[in-house]
Amino acid sequence: MRLWRAYYRPKQVDEALTILAKYKGDARVVAGGTDLLLEMQQGHKPPVTALVDVTGVEEMRGIVAENGRILVGAAVTHTEIVASELLVQKATCLVESCGVIGGPQVRNVATLGGNVAHALPAADGTTALVVLDAEVEVAGENGRSWHPILSLFRGPGKSAVDHTRELITRFRFVAATGREGSAFKRIMRPQGVALPILACAVWVKLAEGETAVIEDVRICIGPVKPVPCRAEQAEAVLRGRTLAEALADCVMAAQNEFSPRTSKHRATAEYRREMIGVLLRRSLPLAVSRAQTGQIVPEGVGLA
Repeated sequence: MRLWRAYYRPKQVDEALTILAKYKGDARVVAGGTDLLLEMQQGHKPPVTALVDVTGVEEMRGIVAENGRILVGAAVTHTEIVASELLVQKATCLVESCGVIGGPQVRNVATLGGNVAHALPAADGTTALVVLDAEVEVAGENGRSWHPILSLFRGPGKSAVDHTRELITRFRFVAATGREGSAFKRIMRPQGVALPILACAVWVKLAEGETAVIEDVRICIGPVKPVPCRAEQAEAVLRGRTLAEALADCVMAAQNEFSPRTSKHRATAEYRREMIGVLLRRSLPLAVSRAQTGQIVPEGVGLA
């Protein structure tokens, strides 16, 4: 079966939007294609009249620092993210999350925008963007607007973005400064790289002083709900305390807050609930250490 009839490679966002509008819902945006094309081949998504390849849109390809923020184009690949020294230093958890997606061949073509657009709560790049408190720029016929990343998800594989008429163009988030650190950890099935059993991203800001009191924190664990989410109860337990004082309470709060379901593709509910504690005990001390010392060496990158 023929999966598409026309293939376009626009150079500008407006050009891409014009093509999408021309096909009135029967065209789809594609970048790396590591999700969309497989789903079409396997019959999970129907064939379309046209594909609109956005990898040639220059403004969707950059990684830049601007006024204390970092902007990452939606068509930037995971390999490019891992190679960015700016992101290593200022958004470490994003580098670690993108560095364990698939294998090298997948990371060379798969994009951050595609990871988010697919709208799965297990998406590694999304998990990191949530704790970076990222915003997403969406372009459509009525112009462009920025949205909090969590507002883009409606359910597993269901995005608030209409990918037949709109484009995710860029992401932005505040660059880490002194006394801030982040980390990402995941547990996956040993016989493959496609499915994480559970993943965890954390971001911490330490108060000034020598006691390493956690002034602010963001935690995202997934997949534990139909959409990506913050571990708000676990975060509340940590604020205003040192990690040594609060880690056990944080783990208990997170395990009470979430009830991961049993999945034949991942693991049992009981095992995954236990792994919430394992991931927090691995990721939080690493993020706090980075915030204290400023010494950053991404872990696990390219080893999935």
